[in-house]
Amino acid sequence: MKNFAIAIGILLLFEATASALPDGFVYLEEVAPSIQTDARYATSNNFVGKKVDGYKVKKVVITRRAAEVLKLVQADLKKEGYGLKVFDAYRPQRAVNHFMLWVRNRTDQRTKAKYYPNIEKSTLAREGYIAGRSAHSRGSTVDLSLVKLEGGEVDMGTNFDFFGPESSHNSNAVTAAQKVNRARLKAAMAKRGFRHYDKEWWHYTLNNEPFSRGFDFEVK
Repeated sequence: MKNFAIAIGILLLFEATASALPDGFVYLEEVAPSIQTDARYATSNNFVGKKVDGYKVKKVVITRRAAEVLKLVQADLKKEGYGLKVFDAYRPQRAVNHFMLWVRNRTDQRTKAKYYPNIEKSTLAREGYIAGRSAHSRGSTVDLSLVKLEGGEVDMGTNFDFFGPESSHNSNAVTAAQKVNRARLKAAMAKRGFRHYDKEWWHYTLNNEPFSRGFDFEVK
């Protein structure tokens, strides 16, 4: 019985070690549990229309440094009655590869009406919405939105991952109220050292990020 218990202990230790994240990475919920998450790429609720390669569980992985800074952003926003909802952070290279394969498959148009109704799929890479290399793979880039603390997502003018000029920070296709909401998120992120991406109101990268190279470990 004693040997059996030892064997089980070794097995559990091996499994924990095998699933451990690389040094410098954490699950966002462990550092900032009050931040809402909706890991879309671990589901079929995304522009690809199915679970994306590299996402085994519906969790958000991020560098510890970025997670700690997001915790500060969350605290800042709480004073105004708002909070964060994160859709994605660290993204395995294999997921980026999956996106590129999807772009090249011109016959698959099932998500066009929701995610890119006004532009052609063939132009998504050229227009800067999809790329063969992503800052997300370095672990300190996040896709996120605002929520009200009393409940409900804030109206940002478009869906997350909506590909088109309407998603730009400078878009005039959204209402004044929606512009204010985007500006509130932008200001909160910039205050703590995140820089925005002009084409996508939800996309931010931490300044002085800890890693300069991308990774390909699975989110599991």
